[in-house]
Amino acid sequence: MKKVLSLMLASVLLLGMTILTGCGSQKQSGTYEIGMITDIGTIDDKSFNQGTWEGIVAYAEKNNITHKYYKPTEQSTDAYLAAIQLAVQSGAKVIVTPGYLFEEPIYKAQDLYPNVKFILIDGTPHNADYSDYKTASNTVGITFAEEQSGYLAGYAAVKDGYTKLGFMGGMAVPAVIRFGYGFVQGADAAAKEMGVSGIDIKYHYTGGFDATPEVQTLAASWYAEGTQVIFACGGAVGNSVMSAAEASKAKVIGVDVDQSPESATVITSAMKGLAAAVQATLEQYYAGKFPGGQNLVFAADKNGVGLPMSTSKFTKFTQADYDGVFSKLSKGEVSILKDTDAADVTNIPVTNVNVTLVK
Repeated sequence: MKKVLSLMLASVLLLGMTILTGCGSQKQSGTYEIGMITDIGTIDDKSFNQGTWEGIVAYAEKNNITHKYYKPTEQSTDAYLAAIQLAVQSGAKVIVTPGYLFEEPIYKAQDLYPNVKFILIDGTPHNADYSDYKTASNTVGITFAEEQSGYLAGYAAVKDGYTKLGFMGGMAVPAVIRFGYGFVQGADAAAKEMGVSGIDIKYHYTGGFDATPEVQTLAASWYAEGTQVIFACGGAVGNSVMSAAEASKAKVIGVDVDQSPESATVITSAMKGLAAAVQATLEQYYAGKFPGGQNLVFAADKNGVGLPMSTSKFTKFTQADYDGVFSKLSKGEVSILKDTDAADVTNIPVTNVNVTLVK
């Protein structure tokens, strides 16, 4: 009996030594100073997760800072908070979260972990019923001037010779609306400059962000009716539009990040500067200038929007054309109506484009 107890005690001591060694090792390589909580998608989703993570990796590797991402078990506030807790327990001093679905979790987390800094990408912290918005001193909310990115896409499409366009957004949330409004105004601006009229734009919100047979069928019908390029602005909605474009030998404009690797049909993408915003804010944090309590808008002047010209498949729209219009946006020389300026797209005053709102 004594021998058995001795063996058990030895095993416990050995296990304790192993755990302590693990903790010591964690101090060296298993404690992660910068944490990212992914949305429910994968880290290589070619969208918000990937764009945000690339910004973290670029900054962290350049400055030799430990970093790790944590994937929630499901898409819910509780699951996001559990992942945040895990990041905190793993030593995170600053946590980055991508997407508006983190608005409520960060609203709660900023009070639960006052010594941790939070960078909320593409959102503003608020409670469940939107009755209270609060960005605490340990949190910064970052949104983007989607209307400018949409403007660039519409402007480039018309400059490149497309006359029959489509906008297929997901849910009619502010960011998607801004993309669409900008797209219409950019197309109109290019048409005016070129002295052409009669540019047609079909305009529709699918009501969700999923790839569905219904979305693919609708996109296919637009292409069959003569639409040359559709701006697919709604997460996985873009996958359905791309499938329709591939079958119709038509074109697509991607969104949020450079989506050209997704399909040969993608001629360009209306991008948000996810990586640039993350890197800039991490830089401020490590310089002791964290913009806590603020909700910042990243526009052209902060590289918050853009088109990926190195991978775009334009035939007429040149780098010089892009530089010219981007410079005007950066300097504030172009006024673009946003979601708060017009009730719907038909209220936007345009003269050289015809917008058909598809219900």
